[in-house]
Amino acid sequence: MNQEILAVVAGENITKADVDHFIENMPQEQRAYASNPYFRNHCLDQLVTIRSYAKLGEELKLEETDEFKRIMENARKDLLAQMAIAETLKGIEVTEQEIAAFYEENPHLFKKGDTVSAKHILVKEEDECNAVLASIVSGEQTFEDAAKEKSTCPSGGRGGDLGEFGRGQMVKEFEDAAFEAEIGAVVGPVKTQFGYHLIKVEKKNQASVMPLAEVSEQIRSNLVQQKQNQVYTEKADELKAKYVR
Repeated sequence: MNQEILAVVAGENITKADVDHFIENMPQEQRAYASNPYFRNHCLDQLVTIRSYAKLGEELKLEETDEFKRIMENARKDLLAQMAIAETLKGIEVTEQEIAAFYEENPHLFKKGDTVSAKHILVKEEDECNAVLASIVSGEQTFEDAAKEKSTCPSGGRGGDLGEFGRGQMVKEFEDAAFEAEIGAVVGPVKTQFGYHLIKVEKKNQASVMPLAEVSEQIRSNLVQQKQNQVYTEKADELKAKYVR
């Protein structure tokens, strides 16, 4: 643990480890800035402010109030409950055999529909789209070079490459044209809400079941959660029968 002292509030040290712990309890999107020195200084300032107010609370003898005692008792019970739940769920695991069995029994959950791998060129006007098509058909330039030069889509920098996509991921007009196109053929202009497209399908992939290796961790996570929920519920019922009158 890093005991480097960063500030002192009323004789109490605030260390680098304290700031680290403060950041660890922040939302994930804020923790991403943990190494940023400006962010860390801001967190240190917040921690100094909190400790300063805590010192004021001591001076005002707020620890002796009924409200403080009630809050502390509720916090104690909440913490004990969290630790007891963690102890109850400790050691719950899922075996490779259970994962394989779930995969075999539920193939419908791992179906991957038809997909295509395609490139496209997007321009605003139909006339421009036809002109680009003519230059490609005549061999004046390749589809990829035309995409880099003419396409208004960010994919133009990659030669128009959209990668692999399935049904429901693109607007309907584009999707229909892409799935109906022959591999290697350039189709278009295809009008959508974004403008006019030329589409070149590189590959078509038939519907298939994703391999076990690809979904193994997803299955493991789901099965662990199911087991935890079951153990949690059964233990809760047991505790209610024991303690609730």
